[in-house]
Amino acid sequence: MRFQPALEEARLLRRYKRFLADIETPQGERLTIHCPNTGSMLNCMSEGCRVWFSRSDDPRRKLPGTWEISETPQGRLACVNTGRANRIVEEALLDGVVSELAGFSALRREVAYGVENSRADFRLDYEGNAVFVEVKSVTLGFDGSPVAAFPDAVTTRGAKHLRELATLADAGARAVLLYCVNLTGIDSVRPAEEIDPAYTRALREARDVGVEILAYGVDLTPQEVSLRRKLEVRL
Repeated sequence: MRFQPALEEARLLRRYKRFLADIETPQGERLTIHCPNTGSMLNCMSEGCRVWFSRSDDPRRKLPGTWEISETPQGRLACVNTGRANRIVEEALLDGVVSELAGFSALRREVAYGVENSRADFRLDYEGNAVFVEVKSVTLGFDGSPVAAFPDAVTTRGAKHLRELATLADAGARAVLLYCVNLTGIDSVRPAEEIDPAYTRALREARDVGVEILAYGVDLTPQEVSLRRKLEVRL
């Protein structure tokens, strides 16, 4: 997926109120842009780090741009716009990149399912059955380690989705959790038990009843991003 419009480079001044970031372009223009990430963005940013943002000329928007990519303190690139993850994964599914999910006849987005009023990111239809897929965007990395972790903050919503998937799997349906690792220089992913032990327990319980847990990593530049590589999941 190519970034359209083309991204612009800037440096980060600060992130605040979770959804706001102040940046400065090389030309000295200072802007407040939207930060589309509900997590802590732990290890994804530092004062003065390089960032890339998409600019909008939509007069209905309150902010002129959206933060898309950050250069991390470890020198990696992270796609911090969590709204991109589903589009990245959908493109990969349609291109057959995720071999475990190839061969479906139809793809539907945001499908209601479960007993806790959830919506699956994708429902994939195959002959005689359907597969429900939840996507999680991973951006938490660490110094000197090629292992990423999820989540970067406590996520009750993430645990809820695992319970829903576990209920499906326990009833004999096929249910999949797919980590979209939006961070360069990574070869595996693990649960961040030190941050959210309840999520980690729910993940292992889901695995034990048959939920498939997959991880794929992206190729990421300021020009484009695509899901390319299967990664190890460490549980």
